[in-house]
Amino acid sequence: MPAAPVLLVGVDLGLPDFDAELAELGLLAQTAGFDPVARITCKRSAPDAALFVGSGKAEEIRLLAQMHGAQEVLFDQALSPAQQRNLERLLELPVNDRTLLILGIFAQRARSHEGKLQVELARLNYLSTRLVRRWSHLERQGGGAGVRGGPGEKQIELDRRMIGEAIKRTKERLVKVKRHRTTQRRHRSRAQVFNISLIGYTNAGKSTLFNALVKARVYAADQLFATLDTTTRQLYLADIGVSVSLSDTVGFIRDLPHGLVEAFEATLQEAVDADLLLHVVDGAHPGFPEQIAQVQKVLREIGAQDVPQLLVFNKLDQMAPGQRPAEGVDSY
Repeated sequence: MPAAPVLLVGVDLGLPDFDAELAELGLLAQTAGFDPVARITCKRSAPDAALFVGSGKAEEIRLLAQMHGAQEVLFDQALSPAQQRNLERLLELPVNDRTLLILGIFAQRARSHEGKLQVELARLNYLSTRLVRRWSHLERQGGGAGVRGGPGEKQIELDRRMIGEAIKRTKERLVKVKRHRTTQRRHRSRAQVFNISLIGYTNAGKSTLFNALVKARVYAADQLFATLDTTTRQLYLADIGVSVSLSDTVGFIRDLPHGLVEAFEATLQEAVDADLLLHVVDGAHPGFPEQIAQVQKVLREIGAQDVPQLLVFNKLDQMAPGQRPAEGVDSY
């Protein structure tokens, strides 16, 4: 089945991490099964309340999408429900943002029961804010003199209650999973096992390194979010004659939706409880300093900023000879 053609849109709001080439959004789109056929960026001091980009730029986007046959428009920033609804009406195309794109990738990649629950919780939390868009065709339907609301408002309340109940059930199931993981970590603690977690920006090569170290077969590929589920194995260190516990964790990314950070708390807890973090860095990526900063930001969000870290620069074979470090180990 051919990939659906999409138009990528980015708005420079003056933030230092703005991706002028929309390279990462393009990779995310390809990972989700889309084909980016055109890209457009613009500068604004602040998002337009109604359309995020303003009416003139929105019309330019509409014409560009028609020219390239785009079937959907993807924004690199998070859109409000009203902005999304207004853009869809004007562009006459489905409009989605970076948050939903990442959620879709996570839904495709989750394999374990825990991972699927975490993605479902994040998806439900996201959809709960989009009810006005989903049910706008029913709003105030059938209202009249002396009547407040109507079938539309009843449908919205029904849908909101159903999603609320689903969120509650999913959270309860995740609590059980978290309790199970806590028990596993307690057993490792009692056995005085030294715990190491591999962390890093998505596609830095964590799973490939994990497989090489512990002779495992965790799925690894040159794509964003190839691995979502935490895997833990024992690693024997022959030089000192002891075994340690090594965990491969989900990769981080710029503007990782806060709902996903919250939903993946059980998985990210492996990093919080680790004795050492091996922070894997794609040394060949031109923006690796920014990627390091983004990982540190997420670590602060989950309370793991004080766990000792060791930077491990990966993919040195892809670096130009003049850019490679002179020494294999920088410091101890």
